[in-house]
Parts: sequence; structure tokens; C-alpha cells
Amino acid sequence: MRMGGRQERMRPARLLWGLGGVLIPVLVWELYKALGPAEGVSVGGIPLLPRTTDLAMPHTWTMLARLFAPESSAAGAVPMWAAVLQAAGFTLAIAGAGWLLGTVVGLGLAMLMQRFRSANSAVLPWIILSQTVPLIAIAPLVRRWGSQLEFGPFVWENWMSVAVIAAYLAFFPVAVGALRGFGAPEKAHVDLMHTYALGWWQTFLRLRLPASVPYLLPALRLAAASAVVGTVVAEVSIGLRGGIGRMIVEFAAAAGGDPGKPWAPIFGAVVLGLAAVGCVALIGVLLRRYRRGEQAV
Repeated sequence: MRMGGRQERMRPARLLWGLGGVLIPVLVWELYKALGPAEGVSVGGIPLLPRTTDLAMPHTWTMLARLFAPESSAAGAVPMWAAVLQAAGFTLAIAGAGWLLGTVVGLGLAMLMQRFRSANSAVLPWIILSQTVPLIAIAPLVRRWGSQLEFGPFVWENWMSVAVIAAYLAFFPVAVGALRGFGAPEKAHVDLMHTYALGWWQTFLRLRLPASVPYLLPALRLAAASAVVGTVVAEVSIGLRGGIGRMIVEFAAAAGGDPGKPWAPIFGAVVLGLAAVGCVALIGVLLRRYRRGEQAV
């Protein structure tokens, strides 16, 4: 009862913190727009703070109102929110494929590194170094390599290259979080498994995998957000149409005459990331019995 009452008291506080996380940036934005110089702030010719003109920094209500206006001046144009929602669904599907691929690769590498100490020493540095390569540099290469693959009637599509880039970002937090989780059981518990004459695989399924859940769930949520970022960046680099990334680039050209329009797909990307993390959070509901002492990545 005490634990249940404590959780009930914490829910309003979490709601207030979440609401504050949305309102505070809006207040800071409007406060700077009202008090900041029109030409921004520069030091030694280097711009540090943006301009506060309506073209460079529109009001938040201007951005929100643009969501409910038609996407373009063409007859029969759909509302902006509908166009953004359609593009977000396209990007979310690719990000989901990339997240799934990245999760499989990350778990496989973590299992390999936990099983063999030599693999841990050899593979982990390369996993860390892989995240230092800029996506803009490798996205065209992935597209080119993929287009050269031939397996009978199989045809490599551009969206597959984007999914691979998303997996490239997603596998890292999964590999690191799972590796920490697989090594979380105490030595006494591992020795108990050995006493029962259980091999590595049985010990992994019965002990290490359940013990990794508090470490793995935050890693999966971070991987979901990373997959969305990778998908948006790859859409821009490869030029894949239909998603949020390409919409951001196309709408940026209209900023001079329609300052609220470029922000619509940016809001869509933010909501997309939250939706991706929320979908992964459903996994935590199914595994709530193993979530005690959940650890941050």
C-alpha cells in the first residue's frame, strides 16, 4: 500500500515536470524574441545567438497556426498537419526497420563479447569508434554498395539504405547496455548456475538475460530515438522522398515568404521521436517484473 501510494503521489509531479519541459523552451523562445536584438548576437564576426526577426525566428503561435493551414496554395491541398503526419508515418516505418536490425546486431555483439573475453577486447573498441564516423559521409556509400547487390529477383531499394543507416546508430546503445546487463548478475548467482551443471546458454537464458532488462530497456529507448535521427539524416543525404527529412529540406526553401512552414516538419520529427520511444516503452510494460532498479545508459 505504501509503495502504491507513493507512486500515486509521484504521478502529478511527473506530469508537471513533463509539462514544464514543453513550456519552458517556449517561454525562453518568446522572451529572447521580445528582448533580443533584431540582428542577433555576434562576437568577432561569429554569430552566437540568432536574429529575432519574424522571418528568422517566428512566434510559436505562428508555427502552430501554420500546421492547420493548407500545405500549399494549390487547389485541394491537404492541411499541413496531414502532410506532416503522412511523412512521419513513412519515416517511422523505416526507423522501425532500422531499430529492429540494430537491436538484433547489438544483442548479438553483446552476447559474443560476454561469452568470449578476447572478443570483448577486440570488438568493443571498434563499436565505440564506429560512432565517430559522420552519417553524411557513409550514407551515400551505403546507397552505392546496396545498389550493387544482386540476389536473383531481389532489388535493393533506397529506403533499405536509410534503414541500414538507422541501424548503424541504433546498435551502439543496445550493444553497450546489453553488455552491462549480461554482466550484472553477482558471482554467487553465476556459481549457483554452475552448481546445477547448467551450461553457458542455459545460464544466459535463466540468469543473464532477465538480469539485463533494467539495463536493456533504457538502451532500447535510446536506440529508438537514435534510429529516428539516423533515418531523418539519411533521407536528406540520400535524397529519399516521402519522409520527414526530405520535407525539412524542401520546406526550408519557403522560409523567406512563409516563416512558419519550415517548422512544421521539425515539430513532426520531434513528435516522431517521442512516438518511437513510446512504442518501445510498451516493451517495458510486458517486462515490468524484471524492471527493478532500472539503470540509465
